[in-house]
Amino acid sequence: MTTRLCADPDEAVTGIEDGSTVLVGGFGMAGMPVELIDALIRQGATDLTVVSNNAGNGDTGLAALLAKKRVRKVICSFPRQADSWVFDDLYRTGRIELEVVPQGNLAERMRAAGAGIGAFYCPTGVGTLLAEGKETREIDGRMYVLEHPIKGDVALIGAHRADRMGNLVYRKTARNFGPVMATAATTVIAQVREVVETGALDPETVVTPSIYVDRIVQEAGRR
Repeated sequence: MTTRLCADPDEAVTGIEDGSTVLVGGFGMAGMPVELIDALIRQGATDLTVVSNNAGNGDTGLAALLAKKRVRKVICSFPRQADSWVFDDLYRTGRIELEVVPQGNLAERMRAAGAGIGAFYCPTGVGTLLAEGKETREIDGRMYVLEHPIKGDVALIGAHRADRMGNLVYRKTARNFGPVMATAATTVIAQVREVVETGALDPETVVTPSIYVDRIVQEAGRR
């Protein structure tokens, strides 16, 4: 597989279909691939299921996609913050579905998808509403709930640097969910601050190998 270096975000998001499950990186706005999300809004795909840590902040990024009513369902850990008014309004008026997943479970469910794990038992959520309807099992005297992988049709992630092969390096907390999302999606699209020549990255710093990355695009103003 060859990673494609795209001329702009609009080229990068071509082919995303209605009804897709889209994994969106970011912890709040840290590592949020805003340019790719804006391009997805212009591209027009709708009836999406979005998997992300948050359900949008303010009026930009993921919140802007929600405001266009392109998202049918959100799977996330933190749907409500002080600036989540777009999601709040949609949810309170019954115009969007929500599945809340504890943060560690969210990351592990995507990691499981990338690792080919069929399902796994986890103690988080046992005895709460989040475990209702799920299989539970006692293991070594402790109760666990069965969790299934979360797979994406597309992952939109942010990274600090990429080489022309598509190897990715992240910066500090902007790393967050990008690495596990890159393994869990069929098509992985990365927005990066800088593209360097192949061989310029220290192999020891590469977190996401190019084999997982389908398309990269450099941020506006840096191309």
